[in-house]
Amino acid sequence: MKTEQERLFKRLNERFVKAFVTYHLLEDDDHVLVGLSGGKDSLLLTELLAKRARIDHPRFRVEAVHVRMENIEYETSSDFLEQFCQQLDVPLHIITTSFDDKDTFHSKSKPPCFLCSWYRRKQLFNLAQELVCNKIALGHHRDDIIHTALMNLTFQGRFGTMPALLKMRKMPLSIIRPLCLIEETDIRRYAELREYQQLTKHCPYEHETNRTTAAELYQVMERMNPEARFSVWRALEQEGKLVEEY
Repeated sequence: MKTEQERLFKRLNERFVKAFVTYHLLEDDDHVLVGLSGGKDSLLLTELLAKRARIDHPRFRVEAVHVRMENIEYETSSDFLEQFCQQLDVPLHIITTSFDDKDTFHSKSKPPCFLCSWYRRKQLFNLAQELVCNKIALGHHRDDIIHTALMNLTFQGRFGTMPALLKMRKMPLSIIRPLCLIEETDIRRYAELREYQQLTKHCPYEHETNRTTAAELYQVMERMNPEARFSVWRALEQEGKLVEEY
């Protein structure tokens, strides 16, 4: 008889496979760089990709990168990440960087979350090009994508989100989100059963963003209609917001 962990992994893997088939996220000869923050989402993404790569259908390679930001004190144990990736036979790159919120490229009004995210993403793109990767995989799940849609609608007056597949026009790179059909509650439970190591320090700004407000709005919507997540997702699909070019 299968354990709860085995049953849950089977469901997670089925939704992962459905996502990359539905949105054409993985293809033969892909070289994928995973953004491994050390949180539960990116750990699951790395595990799913690594185990799928062993099946050889589709045939692709996986590497991971963990970017540390000197300005923002939150991190995961390097020893844990190295051991985790070694067990999965995934090469791991650890990069330390920082940002100056008074630089000439960004105005002083930009919040720390924007700057931190922008500079981390910059390191991801630089390493992906250095390693000749054609895909960057990020660990955003279905709830993240829906929250982003609500946040953009509420604060920016536009209907859009983080797509499952974003093709870059100016470089041979695509951003993929293979967890796009997976719900956070399942990831959280699997992380507990799998005993993923938690962050040693949490981001000091994680409860001070519009994303937190959007998540609270989403909870209200679900109380009004338990099927709200599917309604929002259907709208995103119908408007072509889950596969885009940039």
